Amino acid sequence: QLQLVESGGGLVQPGGSLRLSCAASGFTLDYYNIGWFRQAPGKEREGVSCISRSGFTTTYADSVKGRFTVSRDNAKNTVYLQMNSLKLEDTAVYYCAADRLTVQAMCANARVIDYWGKGTLVTVSS
Repeated sequence: QLQLVESGGGLVQPGGSLRLSCAASGFTLDYYNIGWFRQAPGKEREGVSCISRSGFTTTYADSVKGRFTVSRDNAKNTVYLQMNSLKLEDTAVYYCAADRLTVQAMCANARVIDYWGKGTLVTVSS
């Protein structure tokens, strides 16, 4: 059974850092492009960052460029999202997703993505 499990969320002060992990089971992660998405209360799910199978191609939402870094370790079947300089508006449930769309299409079209994790909550608060 194909599963994605996010971890690493929590409560952090503005300006702080967190690293999210997305671990895959039941399939080999390196067959898929992987995306990180987030959904804040009352808002639509949005693409945060997506990474290609090889890791060579990445995309970022303008709101997180220069602060977030996506990476993957295919040997560990895990993708990471390093989040620095966190802001209040980064508060959301963060999801990882797997698909074979291009990374650009993936991050722009959450509704067509095949596989999702259950999410991890990130709360930025003083």
